[in-house]
Amino acid sequence: MSAVNDTKFKSVVFLLTGIPGQEDVHLWISIPFCITYTISILGNSLILFIVKTDGSLHVPMYIFLSMLAVTDLGLSIVTIPTIMGIYLFNSREISLDACLAQLFFIHLLQCIESSVLLLMAFDRFIAIRSPLRYASILTPLTIAKMGLVVWLRAMAIILPLPFLLKRFQYCRANVLSHSYCLHQEVMKMACSDITVNSIYGLFTKLFQMGLDLLLIFLSYVMILKTVLSIASHKESLRALNTCISHLCAVLLFFTPEISLSVIHRFGKGSSPLLQILLGYISLLLPPLMNPIVYSVKSKHLRARIIRVFVK
Repeated sequence: MSAVNDTKFKSVVFLLTGIPGQEDVHLWISIPFCITYTISILGNSLILFIVKTDGSLHVPMYIFLSMLAVTDLGLSIVTIPTIMGIYLFNSREISLDACLAQLFFIHLLQCIESSVLLLMAFDRFIAIRSPLRYASILTPLTIAKMGLVVWLRAMAIILPLPFLLKRFQYCRANVLSHSYCLHQEVMKMACSDITVNSIYGLFTKLFQMGLDLLLIFLSYVMILKTVLSIASHKESLRALNTCISHLCAVLLFFTPEISLSVIHRFGKGSSPLLQILLGYISLLLPPLMNPIVYSVKSKHLRARIIRVFVK
């Protein structure tokens, strides 16, 4: 019996899902996905190239932007194989190990991105609150330590997820709701008691995104308090203008991600199509829009990008 169970465990295969009812036009649907991935990869790679090669951009704001670009690049690369496999080749099957690896990297990169957005909020607060001490507070060594803490925190939170899932037996019709693997989706396919996984999954969301979002909100409360104390109306607007790009990045990342988490846990009667669309938005929109938003709003970055293409 043990050998049978072990064989059954190792042969687990999940079926990924595209857009239900649109199988006949999957090839056409793949076109916007290809365009999205191309723009995301080229945009984030371009930002990394410009920040690396231009010494004048080796300042905290653009170093944090580089961290965000690396994370967005990773999210695009991790989701390309399964999403494009479905729409281009109708390849829906994914093994348990491949699924666990994908969900680990997706959740890890999302955790890192959440933390990087928090660091960027702290960066804006220091820049507005203490502009004369900005460079002395956020030194390269300090930023490196922050990056290490972000990475270690993400690993500590996310690493248990695949191990908690791998101990289960999967004996249901393992059809996932998305074109990629997520912890909350795979967890529901198990035949065992998933109470521990459910509690830990909720804990990771609260400790990761919930705490980060709260601290970002507090950072902006302090920023507004500082800005309102500035006598010059023009200077106040200029200070707030430096935060617009970051606020856009925060909204692009947290809004669909929190909405999807709420629907997965409490929206049992919600439309499957809504879940699928929110899933695509949460993974594909931030990597696509972040380079565009920062390129449009940052005069220095925009000038360097124009110079690259003019050359």
